[in-house]
Amino acid sequence: MTSSSRRVLPGFGLSLGYALVYLSLLVLIPLGGLVLKASTLTFAEFWRIATTEQAIASYRVSFGASFAAAAINAVFGTLVAWVLVRYPFPGKRLVDAFVDLPFALPTAVAGITLATLYAGNGWIGRHLEPLGVKIAYTPYGIVVALAFITLPFIVRTLQPVIEDIEPEIEEAAASLGASRWQTFAKVLFPAIFPALLTGFTLAFSRALGEFGSVIFIAGNLPMVSEITPLLIIAKLEQQDVVGATALAVVMLAISFVLLLTINALQWWAASRHKGRTA
Repeated sequence: MTSSSRRVLPGFGLSLGYALVYLSLLVLIPLGGLVLKASTLTFAEFWRIATTEQAIASYRVSFGASFAAAAINAVFGTLVAWVLVRYPFPGKRLVDAFVDLPFALPTAVAGITLATLYAGNGWIGRHLEPLGVKIAYTPYGIVVALAFITLPFIVRTLQPVIEDIEPEIEEAAASLGASRWQTFAKVLFPAIFPALLTGFTLAFSRALGEFGSVIFIAGNLPMVSEITPLLIIAKLEQQDVVGATALAVVMLAISFVLLLTINALQWWAASRHKGRTA
């Protein structure tokens, strides 16, 4: 039996053609139209719109909060994934189901719920504000909302990788005199690092595009807690389509560079890990 007859989807050319058409309709053509619309501006006009004080402040909030939320989940999401894989405990299946809740919950509902909890008179906010910690209607609230939304990306990416790590590896490291920290740093972390970078990238990308949950808890104060997607919506409501497109192109360009950098780092980490295990 030839290799071509064993293929589930025979015909490389036909399959590739369908894949490229589908990808073009969903991604390439819309992004190309976005860039084409922005090209109607001169460079001076584009630069003026993209570098206003309000726009720069919104970039800082959007990218800073997204990075912070992804970084927080990289730590605590790893702990959650490790506990769910390694330890049996009562209610484990329920906790595991709760991890997927942000996937199923409408983002607007999540935003309203978080804003209610962290407001000054909320269940959590009433205890934090006397300590001088204000979450709702500040950039900290944006980080909380994005952390809630992006947690499943880290946990679900890491779980299969942790499941593949045999507990005997930890026992072998301990028998050779390694401390718990040395076992984690030298044995476990290199094994999960590529997957962790993948989860971080997914979480960061998802956070950049989040809108519904953020607007309810951010306060949307210009120069303080206004995200770029909200600024784009504001320009569209003002019939400034070209201005909104210019901001969208800036977000697209910065996101592309950051994701390309993270993916390059992920490839390097995976290659290094394969070289160690070879």
